[in-house]
Amino acid sequence: MNVQHAQTTDPGSLRGKRIGIIGYGSQGRAHALNLRDSGCDVVVGLRTGGASYVKAIADGWSPVSPAVAAACDVVMMLTPDEETPRIYREQVASNLKPGAALGFAHGFAVHFKYVQAPPAVSVFMVAPKGPGRLVRSEYEGGRGVPCLIAVAQDPHGDALEIARNWAIGIGAGRAAIIETNFREETETDLFGEQAVLCGGLSALVTAGFETLVAAGYAPEMAYFECLHEMKLIVDLMYERGITGMRDGISNTAKYGDYTRGSRIVTEQTRQAMRQILDEITSGSFAREWMAECEAGKPRFDQFRSEGQRHRIEAVGEELRSYMPWIAPASEAKKRDSRSPNLDASHAMPEVGAFMRD
Repeated sequence: MNVQHAQTTDPGSLRGKRIGIIGYGSQGRAHALNLRDSGCDVVVGLRTGGASYVKAIADGWSPVSPAVAAACDVVMMLTPDEETPRIYREQVASNLKPGAALGFAHGFAVHFKYVQAPPAVSVFMVAPKGPGRLVRSEYEGGRGVPCLIAVAQDPHGDALEIARNWAIGIGAGRAAIIETNFREETETDLFGEQAVLCGGLSALVTAGFETLVAAGYAPEMAYFECLHEMKLIVDLMYERGITGMRDGISNTAKYGDYTRGSRIVTEQTRQAMRQILDEITSGSFAREWMAECEAGKPRFDQFRSEGQRHRIEAVGEELRSYMPWIAPASEAKKRDSRSPNLDASHAMPEVGAFMRD
């Protein structure tokens, strides 16, 4: 892969262009503020009255409608996957200028053709590999978060330059700017979420909790061993990789890792992963998800309600109340806004018998 670096936040050819950012969630806010601080002419497009609108006002913006923002030279849609097609169809499509560039931070809508820009419009992607608050705080600290960049449509031959300069403007050049394509970013992102980071991990943690409780162990002990201490391991992996994580745990834990992990992730598990990947690459998952949204998300809401009622949540809420270093759920929800928190920004004391002395 082509990896680039730039120890600057000078956005180059973006200077002098009018930039419209549609959406002001976690990523929208970070991109808008960072580009403004890098000297770009930025407007924020939002519907009036929402929490994001109030936040944008507090940050010194005078928000315009998404339709007005769509008439800029470079337009970035930082809206949820399920809402992006409607917003594009109703407020963006008819307002794009023929020579404009249209950007995204995730390839879902473009790759699966829920958004199809006119031939005269460049289509690019800048996808930070971290939540918006980290993109902002690293920029303010003189550093950056690595970004993926890609081009789906390049009628004028400058789409890659626009993507690269956007990434530089939000601080990514200080870390790494990595070229990819819309298909690869979208399909690997969905697979990681479903098979490992969210779906796989939450199912594994829940199954471990249920196994211990069913065997007669206290639910509090099950919570500590199957969920709470997960952060210690994930932080070590995040900082050092898998081998580095193993270097940070006891020999007993390492031996259990070496000899038992493959009994959990079996060939049957790998086959399920391949099936999930097939559903993603065929577009089956995208069609299922968009149909779910069009129907009002009935199954989505049912799954969420069932998950909230699981015993692990009640046990966890009580135990977390004894841990002042963890933000209450209400504060965490406000902090995370519309972006999942996958960074290790809240370190915890090292506890647990498996940790190396």
